[in-house]
Amino acid sequence: MSQIRTERKYIEILRILKEHPDPMGAKRLSELMAEHGFVLSDRAVQYYLRSLDEMGFTEKIGNRGRVLTQKGLAEIESALVGERIGFIISKLERLAVRTTFDPTTCTGDVAYNLSIVPDAEVDRVKKAFDAVLAIECGFFSSYHLVDDDPRLPPGHTGFITVCSVTMDGVLQRLGVPVEMKYGGRLAVLDGRPSRFTDLVSYRGTSIDPLQLFISAGLTSVREYVTTGTGTALANVRKVPLPAQSYVEEIAGAMRSAGFLFPVTMGEKVFNLSEEPYRLSIVSYSSMNLIGHAVELGCAIRTEIGAGTIPFSRILSP
Repeated sequence: MSQIRTERKYIEILRILKEHPDPMGAKRLSELMAEHGFVLSDRAVQYYLRSLDEMGFTEKIGNRGRVLTQKGLAEIESALVGERIGFIISKLERLAVRTTFDPTTCTGDVAYNLSIVPDAEVDRVKKAFDAVLAIECGFFSSYHLVDDDPRLPPGHTGFITVCSVTMDGVLQRLGVPVEMKYGGRLAVLDGRPSRFTDLVSYRGTSIDPLQLFISAGLTSVREYVTTGTGTALANVRKVPLPAQSYVEEIAGAMRSAGFLFPVTMGEKVFNLSEEPYRLSIVSYSSMNLIGHAVELGCAIRTEIGAGTIPFSRILSP
């Protein structure tokens, strides 16, 4: 057990296998390890996998590759929680790099979240999502349904929502340094956002802050939808202050393409602390759609930052 806690290569292998539940071979693992900063040969990965097999954390599925065992899943979920601090932001930053969306041409790939819903719940979830979009409390103005994704169990439908990491990718590609700072609960009074009630730093957490707020029952998107007053989910990003006019231009182009951000931006916004020479950008999250569905009792589970997808697919029926 002490070996698995101190050897980061083992930890990365477990992380990758958790993110990819289908059996995975050494070659593919080696490629993904390189993306995580660990350059290992296929033979070296095989060595680590045999050790993980012996510890009971992985098992071989014929010639298809390895999967996590229940023991391995429990290990990565609990015993390695300290090692997972910052894992979420690392995952989202990698996803931002893969985002190629161009707001001027509306081409390229956007980052997305994948929500998995039983077929019997699809209509209820659609109504929940539509109600949130009607008050423009999301990141993008529509969503896309899929039924052919290999991650979908039989009898389930996938809801694809545009992840706000897309904005990070766009800003980075256009030369604006951007930092995803906080995920938070934003109080809304009579339809007007007023102040943050809670903030969680993305660099100090092992779970996505917005997913945490939803699972803890700390949102009131339903109240916002029905009365105009409630608590929604929003992200805070920081960029250099001299980039403000350029960021406003980019935001305008993205709004023309159907994006619903920002809520606001400035040196001092809401009750956030002012940072010298830094511009705060506040945007609603697509997780408000999921939060509303959860509040209504819908059966739904969501993978945040599930991948990238051509923007044109989001717009298709």
